[in-house]
Formats: sequence, C-alpha cells, structure tokens
Amino acid sequence: MDWQALALSLRLAAATTAILLAIAVPLAALLVLGRGRWLAGLEALATLPMVLPPTVLGFFLLVLLGPHTAVGRGIAAVLGHPLAFSFDGLVVGSVIYSLPFAVQPLVAGFGAVPSALVDAARLLGAGPVRLVATVLVPLARRSLLAAVVLSFLHTVGEFGVVLMLGGDIPGATRTLSIVLYNQVENFDYAAAGRTAAILLGLSVLALAAIYSTSRNRGVLRGGRRA
Repeated sequence: MDWQALALSLRLAAATTAILLAIAVPLAALLVLGRGRWLAGLEALATLPMVLPPTVLGFFLLVLLGPHTAVGRGIAAVLGHPLAFSFDGLVVGSVIYSLPFAVQPLVAGFGAVPSALVDAARLLGAGPVRLVATVLVPLARRSLLAAVVLSFLHTVGEFGVVLMLGGDIPGATRTLSIVLYNQVENFDYAAAGRTAAILLGLSVLALAAIYSTSRNRGVLRGGRRA
C-alpha cells in the first residue's frame, strides 16, 4: 500500500471539501433565493463539470494554469511556482471538478425549505447572510452532509483531472487513483485489488454514515409523534 498517496488523497479531499463548502453554500442560496434569468446560466456553468469529460477539463486547466498564458504566469509570479503539476493546482482543479457535487445537493435542500419560513425570516429583518445561516442551513442539514460526503469521495476517486493537471509526482500529485492505474498498467492485480478495496471501503463507510444519520432522525421523529 502506498501510504503516501493515501495521505495525499485524503489531504486533497479535505482541502477541496472545505473550499467547496465556502463556495457552494452562498452559491446554492443565490440560485434558490435569487431572481433573474442570468441565474439559469450561472447554474448551468456550475453544473458543467459534471457532464464535461474529466480529461477535457484537465486539459483546459493545464493550458490555463501553465506558463504559456497570462493567467498562469501571473499566478506563478504570486506563488513563486506554476500551479500546473503541483498540489495547489490539484486543489484548484478538484474544486472546479467537484463543484456540482457540492452545489446540487444544497440547491435541492435549500429549495425544499418552505417559502413561508423564508418569508417570515425576511419580515423579521433577517438579511441574506442571517437567512442562510439560521434558516436554510439548519433545515437542510442532510443536504449539507450529502454535499460534504459527495465532494470528499468524488475528490478521493478522481482520476482524469488529476492525471492531466498534476501528472504522477510522488508526494506531490500522486493520488490513490493514479496508484491504482499504475498497478493495473503493471499487471500487479493483487496490489490493485487492495488499493481498489480501500477506495470502495471509504465510499461504503461514508454513504452508510449518511443513511444511518437519516434513519436515526426518522426513528426519533417517529418516537416524538408516538
């Protein structure tokens, strides 16, 4: 087992998930509460990475963040190194690639909050930030949990964007998905099976946590009604 790749994958997923929450919560609230035709275009843009082939997205990011563009040179001047083929570059690519998996559950959860509660909060003087923090987020906790889990797992298992944007640099950009690919390419199916089992186990445990939390809440609510 490549423990270094496992640690890097988990670090990448944690950083990506934290950044995605900071972006996805206000974005989802804007999509649900906002008015205007331009919001449809914004939602389509936020959903685009879900349908765009990962290698295509990775290629565009590689070109954009590389040293041959003004954006890439500007970032390199600020950071002291280009984002392409670096851990920071993987974080940027992962945030973009996993954005729909954070936004879509939150849009569904915020949209399910009764409009009467939203209107009442507004009448009581709640501004946008307070409305999101005290009404939408507490009432959409399960959607928030789903966004966290989906973002984390999607980042752990991503391959195309990581390979195109980060390559295969040990300790810097080599994630578990890259390790699995290398093991299969080398016909080391025993090692590949162990790596795949770890990725499968993470997914099963995380999904079980979501559904067990939901079931426990349902039982508690049923007990209160009784």
